[in-house]
Amino acid sequence: MNEAAHAIDPAAVAAAPRPTNVLVVGVGGQGVIMVSKVLARLAQRHDLEIKQSEVHGMAKRGGSVFSHVRFGPQVWAPTIPVGEADVLVALEWAEGLRWLPYVDPERGTFIADTKRIVPPFGCTDRRRGATLAYPGTAVADVVGLVPHAYALDAEGMASELGNPRVANTLLLGVLSTVLDFGVGEWREVLAEFVPAGTVETNLAAIETGRAWALDVAARGVLPLAAAPARAPAVDVPTGAVRLDIEAAWCKGCDICVKFCPELCLRLNAERVVELTDPAACTGCRICEWLCPDLALAVRNVASPAEAPA
Repeated sequence: MNEAAHAIDPAAVAAAPRPTNVLVVGVGGQGVIMVSKVLARLAQRHDLEIKQSEVHGMAKRGGSVFSHVRFGPQVWAPTIPVGEADVLVALEWAEGLRWLPYVDPERGTFIADTKRIVPPFGCTDRRRGATLAYPGTAVADVVGLVPHAYALDAEGMASELGNPRVANTLLLGVLSTVLDFGVGEWREVLAEFVPAGTVETNLAAIETGRAWALDVAARGVLPLAAAPARAPAVDVPTGAVRLDIEAAWCKGCDICVKFCPELCLRLNAERVVELTDPAACTGCRICEWLCPDLALAVRNVASPAEAPA
């Protein structure tokens, strides 16, 4: 084999057009890979060269997941160097903070859901109202570190559409205002990757994200009220709690049962999670944060009488 024929010419690399670099980060179960696949398919439709590198972390909720997507007339390497990401899309707040150094300091864009998924090791003190081990960086502080920033409660906005699981699609809507692909193309490609029964909700989510981002751009300022002012403001119950279970969404993966510190969850005969001892539940939210299908929700209630018997 003639090795010289396969050598990379440094002059050719320097002269090649710079690819567009999009870094998508989050935790398992949020849909990081779906977002990166949509981007790759859009680039393919324009006959662009694409390279993608991803690390799945844990296959389920809780593990770090990231995907490098690079596309352009010519792409030499699959990973994005530090400081060269044109866009960082973070589906979870702490993961966004972790990857901030990768954003291009002169022209980069940071798009983040302010959703906070506290890992189990951040919940060592499970008393109600306890301080959790989670980064305390304010949204306003991050806005000052990057050229362009969008921080929003994507999961809350998705919940208003009827399905919190389309939060990643809502962030795609924000991203669609940053990248130079046609609006119709985003809709068409999205419909290829989402379950058939959720197409309508996902299309509503991408439109909601676009409308929000365009409104921010028109006003020229990020409405920080769209997100909690400070990251430590994680809603940890301090009084009576209730665990709401969406049985139709539970797939019986058993993650919540295995991680429950108080051992008060189990799968019933239908392999749907249920609370065995309401009095033992401390409202630590580990089950809610780790559920890959968002089937669990811990609620503050006015009195113990409102909690399940």
